[in-house]
Amino acid sequence: MSKVTAYEQVQAARDASKISIQTLIDGLTEDFFDCHGDRQRADDPAVIAGLATIAQRPVTIIGIQKGQNLAENQARHFGCATPSGYRKALRLMRQAEQLRQPVVTLINTPGAYPGVDAEYEGQGRAIADCLLAGLQLRVPFLSLIVGEGGSGGALALACGDQVWMLANSTYSVLSPEGYATILWKESQRAAEAAEKMRLTPTELLADGIIDRIIPEVATAADCQPLKTAIDETLTALTAKSVAELVTQRQARYRQF
Repeated sequence: MSKVTAYEQVQAARDASKISIQTLIDGLTEDFFDCHGDRQRADDPAVIAGLATIAQRPVTIIGIQKGQNLAENQARHFGCATPSGYRKALRLMRQAEQLRQPVVTLINTPGAYPGVDAEYEGQGRAIADCLLAGLQLRVPFLSLIVGEGGSGGALALACGDQVWMLANSTYSVLSPEGYATILWKESQRAAEAAEKMRLTPTELLADGIIDRIIPEVATAADCQPLKTAIDETLTALTAKSVAELVTQRQARYRQF
């Protein structure tokens, strides 16, 4: 069997058949109560967040999701969260601390929404607030990259005690097309850029950026092994003291 190239991995991460975040939530949780709004401005449909139970454990779920059709993708900016989306995520993180619930984030985004209006509404500040809150979160925090994990838009929700990736996913500072455009002024060299960026799960695991590669999940019915792994990991993380959790998480990210 021929080796999959880095750019083929990128294409697999972007594939329209990739499991949706909502379907993944349905497969992982016994229930899910969807929470809306950032309590400041709006509700961003690119960010799905709420309360649920996994293996009867109360958790807070936060995800960045793409649409399943053109209309949904347009509404969700093709999975690019706005400042309101990141503020909603921040609200749910803080609520999780109050409820003493672990946080599980599910990420599939090419990056934060790059519109001028997003800049005026404080996109950079909203992402920075999520990063700061995530690194200081006083409850267990697990991050899973489901498809694309692009730039600061993904990193905002990927500061977990552990970071996992599905087998057909990517995690990078920007897209290969963006990398090629900046470095060589030629976006058509994206495949070459992807090879240099070390954005595949195998490379990221070898570099210590992520902690585990998870087999692909196609439907809600396929989620039981992932559900079990999440439950076991949250059990281990819950056994640690708050001070230990925060200290180890911050030390993890300082090494990068």
